[in-house]
Amino acid sequence: MTVDPARAASSLQYGGKTWYFCCPHCLDKFRANPAKYTGEMPAATAAESPARTPVAPPVEAEGMAYTCPMHPDVVRNQPGSCPICGMALEPKVVTLEEVENPELTGMRRRFWTCAILTTPILLTTMGEMLGAPAALLTRRLSVLLQLLLATPVVLWGGWPFFARAWASVVERSPNMFTLIAMGTGTAYVYSLIATLFPSFFPNSFREHGGEIAVYFEPAAVITTLVLLGQVLELRARARTSGAIRSLLGLTPKTARVAQDDGAESDVALERIQPGDRLRVRPGERIPVDGVVLEGSGTADESMITGEPVPVEKSAGGKVTGGTVNTSGSFIMRAERVGSDTLLAHIVRMVSEAQRSRAPIQGVADVVASYFVPVVILTAIIAFIVWAAIGPEPRMAFALVNAVAVLIIACPCALGLATPMSVMVGTGRGATAGVLIRNAEALEILEKVDTLVVDKTGTLTEGKPRVVSVVAERHEDEVVRLAASLERASEHPLGAAIIRLAEERGLQIPAAGQVQALPGRGITGRVEARPVAAGNSGLLSELHIESSEWTSRAEALRRDGQTAIFVAADGRIAGLLGITDPVKSSTPEAIRLLHQQGLRLVMVTGDHHSTAEIVARKLGIDEFEAEVLPDRKVEIIRRLQHEKRIVAMAGDGINDAPALAQAQVGIAMGTGTDVAMESAGITLVRGDLRGIARARALSRATMRNIRQNLFFAFVYNTVGVPVAAGVLYPFFGLLLSPMIASAAMTFSSVSVIGNALRLRNARL
Repeated sequence: MTVDPARAASSLQYGGKTWYFCCPHCLDKFRANPAKYTGEMPAATAAESPARTPVAPPVEAEGMAYTCPMHPDVVRNQPGSCPICGMALEPKVVTLEEVENPELTGMRRRFWTCAILTTPILLTTMGEMLGAPAALLTRRLSVLLQLLLATPVVLWGGWPFFARAWASVVERSPNMFTLIAMGTGTAYVYSLIATLFPSFFPNSFREHGGEIAVYFEPAAVITTLVLLGQVLELRARARTSGAIRSLLGLTPKTARVAQDDGAESDVALERIQPGDRLRVRPGERIPVDGVVLEGSGTADESMITGEPVPVEKSAGGKVTGGTVNTSGSFIMRAERVGSDTLLAHIVRMVSEAQRSRAPIQGVADVVASYFVPVVILTAIIAFIVWAAIGPEPRMAFALVNAVAVLIIACPCALGLATPMSVMVGTGRGATAGVLIRNAEALEILEKVDTLVVDKTGTLTEGKPRVVSVVAERHEDEVVRLAASLERASEHPLGAAIIRLAEERGLQIPAAGQVQALPGRGITGRVEARPVAAGNSGLLSELHIESSEWTSRAEALRRDGQTAIFVAADGRIAGLLGITDPVKSSTPEAIRLLHQQGLRLVMVTGDHHSTAEIVARKLGIDEFEAEVLPDRKVEIIRRLQHEKRIVAMAGDGINDAPALAQAQVGIAMGTGTDVAMESAGITLVRGDLRGIARARALSRATMRNIRQNLFFAFVYNTVGVPVAAGVLYPFFGLLLSPMIASAAMTFSSVSVIGNALRLRNARL
């Protein structure tokens, strides 16, 4: 079961420890019953419910793996640095407790130590520049003091950079640390040789007084500034997981279990099982997903759905774990617990999306692959030019400018531009009820010009009800016969008919020889009488005359109702008018989507007249009626053939193929799991206004990415030539390697800071 960490295939955080497993099968066995293998069970909980076994934790099920934000394919089972870009690895799974990053701890310790050692070097060199009395410190003593202080700074403080640079050589993937190590290493080694063996150098290296300039100060200051940059960067990157951590904080630690005998007791959340009856009191967080059995309350679901208005919950109402019961008290039945809850699903989806790569990142990757070799070549050219035609001492100028070129270049800013924005953007979406499955969907959504929406459950509530009954003789008889047939059907319209019969208190007899005819209706025998319920096509197939009822059916359709013919004994007995109420939020959502320039196409299986009424009332641009499930894919393909970029919004199993066909699939969170798995974006609330929010998020994120890429490109395009000394012939300006180091640090931190602005994006 558990093995040595070096041989582990997976791991898991449990009970404050990290457990390592030889294979995923063993990991699953451990999740199912940790107490069996740890021998631990809290005494209070064991006494309350000896049969309870912990449910798989909703967050830590993936184990403590570490990955690189720029290269998500790099995964390690312990902290370290990425072998490709050299950046510090981050935990793949965010936990509620914000554990101190060991990389940050180490960098912070190195920075403060190096800052203390570098300060006397700066004071010494500044004193020489300001003309301090020579008696205080001779030049030879000054150089030796700089050597003594700079050595631990460069060799110990900068050791992580040299190690990462060497790894980049081994992996044949030069990166930012390759340049830093070359720059600081060159300055330090040159200064060391100049101090110990000054006679080795010709006059081209000597200043006017015959002394050889040393660069311990730039080497030490650059190392210290890069360490500061790493500290700032690691701290800023930790903040990008704030959205996930705030979601994790919604889950309470315990739940109050209501026993059958009326007794109530608090139980650890991980020991709650599906079917448990739980008491939720005013002001408490709802512990798991479930349904209200007794009582009522008002749930604040804003942290999950983005909607600020509390929702009334009464018997039969669905409640979501992590939301707050602001008023009232109720008993609920637990249905989804542990890693199956909606909150756990949201956390997993956001975590996966944050590690996915947007297509635009390919541009930065291509540039970065050529960047470091070009910078090294530029540094060599700068050295040669300055050594050949520069002012005296030529070699000293050549060395300083070559080091400045190496130091100022920062491919890290290019690499961070996209993943940092994606991480913060997807986290912001999660707090607004918009779940992004992958970065590609987030990028493409901005370009979508056509939105295809399924009517039932997307534009409407998805809960049809009978609003009209037209009978030849008795209304109740029409309802009773239709309900008898529909009891053998799972069609949502049939459920509406049965509900009406139950509300009227009608006795529903059993039907025999029932046959469902897809797209037409249902037939059977009720009390030995042949009965049928369906559309006009079914009547034609059964050779039942319907001409006298056509105008009545059309009147119902003009009112937006679906007309169901009910026939008995070979003749029409009546009509049922069924409607699926439009969601109250739909008109506003359509207005917002039109403002964003989207063309809306509604697809429905309803009759053409009914679909036309709904489309006209809502202002839908185009509609397709009497559409069978397999035709939805054909409609999307036709739109794509017209060069349109299509998003599809739906909520049912039959929408899954269309969601997968569209460039962006958008699933209603109130729909089926199959639809959610097929979509690139899920709206937790199932509210069409969420699409407008998702579009706003896509635009804000892509704008942020472009800003980051522009800044990184411009910074390097301008910074490298300036560091090489192109301004010296015209203005006499040279860029100190220390200033170049500060600029390089600023570029990475500024990219992350700009990405963090997305946390406050208005959606």
